Amino acid sequence: MTPVLTDRTALGLHRARATAFFLQEEAVAEAQDRLSEVNRSFTNPVVVTAFPDLWRDFSTIADDDRLDLAVESHDLVINALTLHWANDPVGQLVQCRRALVPDGLFFGLMFGGQTLHELRASLGQAEAEVMGGLSPRVLPMGEIRDLGGLLQRAGFALPVADSFTKTVMYRDAFHLMADLRAMGEGNALAARLKHPTRRAVLARAAQIYAQTYGTPNGLVPATFEIICLTGWAPHEGQQKPLRAGSATARLEDALKAAVKDG
Repeated sequence: MTPVLTDRTALGLHRARATAFFLQEEAVAEAQDRLSEVNRSFTNPVVVTAFPDLWRDFSTIADDDRLDLAVESHDLVINALTLHWANDPVGQLVQCRRALVPDGLFFGLMFGGQTLHELRASLGQAEAEVMGGLSPRVLPMGEIRDLGGLLQRAGFALPVADSFTKTVMYRDAFHLMADLRAMGEGNALAARLKHPTRRAVLARAAQIYAQTYGTPNGLVPATFEIICLTGWAPHEGQQKPLRAGSATARLEDALKAAVKDG
């Protein structure tokens, strides 16, 4: 049985209160830019997203554990920054692959392992100092070197994983944490503490954050690593799949190769 990592009820409540969408808008722009490199017209695309209003030109579905996708019903499936909350990411990738017609394209964006590393380290150190231990706060996020292998496990051909980083400056850790809540990205782990974090932990985390990562002008950086995943539904006219674990090529090269061979 797949372990339950995410409290979907809590996640839904967090998302319903979301008011800050700049990273989601970044995902929309990135998808449009990357897909412009593909010399192909998609007639039946669909986007898996928690914020359908940002994808007005596409059909959208919610990122439930069981996706509302029919077999071989789409020529393009986009997953927009939802996989980090999936209880079974590989299972979701398999569902996306099955929903594609042969030679259909999957494009996914997800948060990578470097995301919020500053905040995670500061909170971990503060909680260890104040409370003498750690509580579940952050979902396990994939490293780019492993994610190409997940695409292959899900049955995609020509898998590619690459990434880009966005650094956002904040007044302090409290301002960052407030912004995360505004994004709908508050702690929705099923194993999270069900009571508020002690003020002493948060105060110490903010102090560590400023001391360790603060800039000369008094701001603190927050890193968001966004990993882009691309794979094609198998088709007899495609190139042979890459060797397992070797999916590190540039997305642009893989897209051009797939278009040329198609």
